Amino acid sequence: METLFERPAGGERAVLVHIDFPQEDAREDPVEFEMLVESAGAINCGLVRGSRPSPDARLFIGKGKVEELARVVEDQQAELVIFNHSLSPSQERNLERELKCRVLDRTGLILDIFAQRARTHEGKLQVELAQLEHMSTRLVRGWTHLERQKGGIGLRGPGETQLETDRRLLRARIKSINARLEKVRKQRDQGRRARLRAEIPTVSLVGYTNAGKSTLFNRLTRSDVYAADQLFATLDPTLRRIEVPDLGGLILADTVGFIRHLPHKLVEAFRATLEESRDADFLLHVVDACSPDREDNMFQVQEVLEEIGADQVPMLMVYNKIDLMGDFPPRIDRDDEGTAIAVWVSAVSGAGMDLLLQVLNERLGRKMVEGVLHLAPALSAVRAHCYGLKAVQAESSDEFGHTLLTIRMPQKVWEQTLKRFSLDPALLQRGQTAE
Repeated sequence: METLFERPAGGERAVLVHIDFPQEDAREDPVEFEMLVESAGAINCGLVRGSRPSPDARLFIGKGKVEELARVVEDQQAELVIFNHSLSPSQERNLERELKCRVLDRTGLILDIFAQRARTHEGKLQVELAQLEHMSTRLVRGWTHLERQKGGIGLRGPGETQLETDRRLLRARIKSINARLEKVRKQRDQGRRARLRAEIPTVSLVGYTNAGKSTLFNRLTRSDVYAADQLFATLDPTLRRIEVPDLGGLILADTVGFIRHLPHKLVEAFRATLEESRDADFLLHVVDACSPDREDNMFQVQEVLEEIGADQVPMLMVYNKIDLMGDFPPRIDRDDEGTAIAVWVSAVSGAGMDLLLQVLNERLGRKMVEGVLHLAPALSAVRAHCYGLKAVQAESSDEFGHTLLTIRMPQKVWEQTLKRFSLDPALLQRGQTAE
């Protein structure tokens, strides 16, 4: 499916603009900004910095800074100016007039990266919806390309201007995408209900972008989900089933990375994807343990979790990348009650994976049934069933030809086994082992 937005060819020359504001909530990170630009594939021709007490209503930056920026654009022969801030539609238009080149704000930049990363049908729909809603206020540029989606002849109503036509096409497209995404959400809900019926816990990986979630996911699931040292390498959610010793099966979900001031339009558009985190039984908050902005990044993730209603889901901190911290050993941090609250690991080397699985078992563990199961020769099907569950720890026989199985399985699975084979619970001598 083609979207309405065709990205320009990569490698555009771009001048970057970062302004320091005194208000804490208005500050952005210039280093992260340059990483975003690199992820988008633009050529960084230089960063223009400045400081202001507050944004200018007309141009966001002052007249003198606009003149300086225009000279840099001309000297660098740049095709694009990217701001590390959100601009209003009028500010974008005014800046484009002054600078005589395209202007993109932080939201537009992140949307562009998302457009490149989307792989699945759902991901592409979500990105296009966010783009349409972001650009709807910028229609004054003259979206004649929208008309070409259906052909212009006979389409326009009497007395309808091009702008009105474009707006009508835009509303119809947004309505169509929302309807298709609603179908996707219903399919996801059915999948979640099926997992609930099967009582398979879901564990969702969350964290700041580039914290190493996909590398950890690949390590735990032995799969090959795309992982790269760049922002937003993962966009589409991926689910895999893994087996945890004593715990049994669980579903692990890899999700899109968060970022400071994640555009609200993206949070809305990716609601279906982010619901994987909200509806999970447990969250693994993956943190880049080496990042100098570690604490701030953790705060930003918590803010997004609150926005999507996932802040009440039980969570474990996973401090990743300890392989970059010298001789830092993997370990488990516990609170005063002895509950595990953090694990220090390396997804690249695999260090600490056993500790992580141990904590998952502790935090998600179910009541286990242990003992010796006495089976008459006629109950060989029960023996085979127990081996199929990987619940047998030892086997012997007595002088009467009975099979003695030392078993360990979750209480729920034991109850299902009793019912399936109409077994007498007294056949299990709890707390014993077969000799």
